[in-house]
Formats: sequence, structure tokens, C-alpha cells
Amino acid sequence: MIQSILIANRGEIASRIIKTCRRLGIHSIAVYADPDQYLPFVEEADEAIALGGNTASESYLVQDKIIAAAKRTQASAIHPGFGFLSENAAFAQRCQQEGIVFIGPKPSAIDSMGLKSTAKTIMDQNGIPTIPGYQGEDQSLTTLIQEANAIGYPILIKAVAGGGGKGMRIVQHEHEIKIALEAVQREAFNSFGNKAVLLERYFVGARHIEFQIFGDQHGNVIHLLERECSIQRRYQKIIEESPSPSLSDELRHQMGQAAIAAAKAIHYDNAGTVEFIVTPQGEFFFLEVNTRLQVEHPVTEMITGLDLVEWQILVAEGQPLPLKQAEIQSNGYAMECRLYAEDASNNFFPSTGTVLHWETTPIEGLRYESGVRTGSEIGIYYDPMLAKIIAHAPNRLAAIRKMNYALRQLKCIGPITNQPFLVALLQHEAIQTGDYHTNFIAQAFDFKNFALEQKKGAVIAAIASLLYRWQQRQDERQLIPALPSAWRNNYYQASQESYLVNGETIQLNYRYKNKVFSIQTKEQNYQVELLYKQQQALGIKINDQHHNLSCYNNGDQYYIHHQAYGQIQLNLCPRFPDLETAKTKNGYKAPMPSEVLKINVQIGQQVKEGQALITLLSMKMENTISAQEDGWVEDIFVTEGNAIPKGIVLLKIKVL
Repeated sequence: MIQSILIANRGEIASRIIKTCRRLGIHSIAVYADPDQYLPFVEEADEAIALGGNTASESYLVQDKIIAAAKRTQASAIHPGFGFLSENAAFAQRCQQEGIVFIGPKPSAIDSMGLKSTAKTIMDQNGIPTIPGYQGEDQSLTTLIQEANAIGYPILIKAVAGGGGKGMRIVQHEHEIKIALEAVQREAFNSFGNKAVLLERYFVGARHIEFQIFGDQHGNVIHLLERECSIQRRYQKIIEESPSPSLSDELRHQMGQAAIAAAKAIHYDNAGTVEFIVTPQGEFFFLEVNTRLQVEHPVTEMITGLDLVEWQILVAEGQPLPLKQAEIQSNGYAMECRLYAEDASNNFFPSTGTVLHWETTPIEGLRYESGVRTGSEIGIYYDPMLAKIIAHAPNRLAAIRKMNYALRQLKCIGPITNQPFLVALLQHEAIQTGDYHTNFIAQAFDFKNFALEQKKGAVIAAIASLLYRWQQRQDERQLIPALPSAWRNNYYQASQESYLVNGETIQLNYRYKNKVFSIQTKEQNYQVELLYKQQQALGIKINDQHHNLSCYNNGDQYYIHHQAYGQIQLNLCPRFPDLETAKTKNGYKAPMPSEVLKINVQIGQQVKEGQALITLLSMKMENTISAQEDGWVEDIFVTEGNAIPKGIVLLKIKVL
């Protein structure tokens, strides 16, 4: 019987595992890297051990440190969570050798599924349909081009050791292969230490559906139904749901049987996921087996009422599966949304910063799994996922409605998040009807209209910030209290404040008379009343429409939360010109703390608009800084491998 578990992971999954440990009476042990010292999971665990280091390669991926922590705390078992060492066969084997239970499948199963090319070969041998493609050892450009032409376009270039949406590019034509291949190989090597790729036929309009499998050490294997995972950006999932709105009962049965067959082919024992794509014609093909617990496992838990972490522990102890296939029942509908620290308006660029305020609304049938709280620091070293919101309801539309309400109420103040994007996504007709595919966001989501809506919110946020600041001054003023607010000896000149939002300046000219603010922007006039201000809560009426908002500030940065628009960040513009800004004209600044991965140009080189200048790495994602106009490189201020803060000038371009 397992008495204590060391959790070799971080964030929300560590907190999730700790909850089950506590319920079962199992002693939980956290390990943490230096940037994670104050995250909730460290405090929630019964015991915690510092690993040292900032990056995963200095902490969570160092097997010696994890094993030493387990021995030091006399842990019975290690739960790897997902990512990091969860699919590392060598680590699972080492745990066995050290006499520590590894809560996951046997090393041979992990090893057989570790490379996508090997996994496809095994499935082919067991009669499970796989995607047409090439997975040979010859990785030369000439061979890959020949094979791509034979397969037919479009094709997907995919890292054989990939995962988490990394190391993948879609290629539409032969001339695109070389550049795409280099990008995949670079990303694959940086993420997985393996540059090898395979080619697969890319099916336009396909859906991504996975089946939760479970095996035990007695040869029993079952599936716990499916999860629809087709809503993705950068090949990473954003929304997952179950049951899938696209499967007939017959297709669900066929895929479920194929999932069990895949698990039995590798003698699987513990939690895992068999992933498929389903074409618009109803064909399904094997993608891969994830030999671990998935991020989206709460969706299955909500519809089955089961605790999959508990099942993992029982199986690791050698107990048989608690239920048989016929006993697995689905109840209602569940949906999960992933909250990321990223800017959907800027190609999902990751965001960092301090969580100034974290608040969720408790609702029946709603579950929050968060790795942060008020005061948490979001840095550059780890994945940008902050939390998961899971809604359960009797039917799909009711689940969407509940999720929409939860997202609108959620407050994550500080880093930019994809919260407003998720709200907009749930309003889309295709999402509500379930008629979507894996490339839906890139092809069908109206980012232009989304940006226009956010601009409306930005004006409201600027007005709210103006009134918030005005009331703060009223509360603090001591001299001549009878003097009207914003009084000037030149009555005809309005008072003025300006805010910078998403690179655009919103200038507000205003007068205050008889408790009403007359506010003028470049486009419109507004009549505004301040209804109340209670700490961070603010109520205003704009042209007879009431708005209830939350306002926070950190110096000259203001953060306004509006239910319709999520969080909007504003920077109060200084009254006088910023000389430092003038000095760095034509300079390209780092948009966030990053590592300089690659410098693509040299001093004196002529560049064209759109040309790649510098590639940055932050939150496990590559981001390329491109030239905004023609010119030549005047100076470069950073070097490859450097860790740099936000706002540092990377290089300067002299415009032609």
C-alpha cells in the first residue's frame, strides 16, 4: 500500500494530485524549482523539497534530484503528472530499480510509444488504421521531398519525439518543405533533443478525438469514453468536451474498441490516452498513445464521477481496475477551457507578470483547477497555462452557458490572458452547434471583429480608469475642498488624460459638472456618471448603460475587468514627452522576458519588411521579431543564449 507520494511536477496538476492524496490519506510531497517557491502547490503539499535552478532542465527534468528527494522523504511512490518525466521510460525504469513505485505504465509501454514512428509501426502490425505517410530513417531533404510528393499535399511534418503541439508544420506545396523542415527540426531538437521527423497526410477538416484508456497489472484494459479535442491553437488544445458532438454511437463503439486494441498491443497498465483523427467522411486513424494522465482528464471525471488519479494509485499498488467496461456510464455533458497567459489578438503571444488579483465564482457543476493565486509570478520558464475551468451540465448547451458565465466572472488581473478570446469563441455558432475541426480557429474565427469588439472595451476601460483615478484624487484631496474638481482658470479648455492600449493611444477630453462627466474621444462623445466606488469595485453609467467593473493599478499601469471584455490593460501616458522613447526610435524591443534563441541578421545587413530579425524563446514557445519596414541593421544589442528582460532594445534598424 502506497503511504506517501512525491509529485514530480508543478502548478495545477501538482495541486490536483495533492487533493486526491489528501482524500485518500496519503502523505503528499512537492518538489519545486526556484521560480515556483511561492506557488500554491508548494504550500498545499504535506511536505516540500527545493530542487534549485530556474528551468525544467535544472530541476524537474533532473532524475538524480527527483530520486534524491524521494529517498530523503522516504516516498513510497512518484507521480510524474504530465510533461517533464511522465513519458520517460528510463526514469520509470530507474524508479523500479530504486524500489520506488512509478505511478504510470510499465517502462516497456512508455518506450514503445516514445517515438511516433515506432508507435505507428506497432499499430500497423495490430490492424489499427494509421495515417498514410513516411516514417523512414532516411531524413535527407531529397528523400523527404520525394516522399511528400508521393503522399500528396497537404502534408504534416511532425517530430517523431514531439508532443504538446511542438515540432509540427503543415506544408501545402513542395517549395515550402525546406523552410518548414528546418523550423520543425530546430523546435524538435530544442524541446526533445531529437531532430528526426515523419511525414503524414494532412486531412483538411479533420477532428481530433481521444479515448481515455486504463489498464491494470492483471491484463484488464477498458476505455472511459472519448474526449473531443479539436479546438486548438498552435496544435495545442484550448477546449475539450465529452461526449463528442461528432460521433455516432456506432463510430464511438468502433473507436473505443480500437483504443482497447491499441492498449493491449503494448500490454498497457495505468492511465493513458489513445488519440485519433476523424475525417469528414467518418474515417478514423491512429495518431499516438499518450502514456500518462492528460491535462483534460477532469472532463472524463465529470461525466463518469470517477477520480482518475485514485485509479492510477490503485493500479500502481497492483489492484485490479475497480470497474468493467459495461459498468462505465456517461452522465450529462462536460467541457473544459484552458486559461493561458497569452494575447490572442497578437498571435497568442505569451504573457508574463504578477497576478495582482485572482478570483473565481463558485457555481454548482463548475470546477476550477488552478496553479496560481493572488500574488503569483508568471515567468518565462514554463508553459503559459494558468488554470482549467470545467463545466458539467445535463446537456451540451447548458454546459456552454455555464462555462460562458464562469469565464465572464473569472478575474485574473495582471498578465494578459486568453479569457476574452474564450468568451468570444463560445459565442461562435460553429462552437455552439459542434460543427468545427482542428483548424477552425485559424480558418473560421473572425479575429478582425474580435479586435473591433476589444477596442470598444478599451474605450470603456479608459473611461473607467479616468473615473477611478478621479475618485482616488477626491478621496485624497485636502487643499481647498470646496474647489470644483478639475477646475481651471480657462473654463473653455477641457481636462485631458491619455492611455495606451495595445499600442494605440486613447485620448479623453473631459469636463465635470453637476455630477456628470462630459467625455470626448476622437470618435465620439459620452455622458458618464460615477455610480459607486468601493475599493476595487466601480460602477459607472455611460450614455444610460450601466457597467460594473473592477479596477486595479500598479504604478501607471491600470487593469480593468469587464464581464463582456475580460481584462483590459492600460498605461497612463505621461504629460510630457518621454526622451528615452525618442532615443530608441527604430529600435525593436523585447515584448516579454525571453531567451535569445537565434539572431537572424548581421550589423550592416539590408532587410525587407517581414524579414525575421531575432527569434526569442519564452514559455517553451518560439516567437520571431520581424522587420516592420525596409532598412538596414544599424546595431544589435543582444547575443544568442542571453536571458533578457521585457522592454530591452534588441536591435536598431535604419529605415531606407
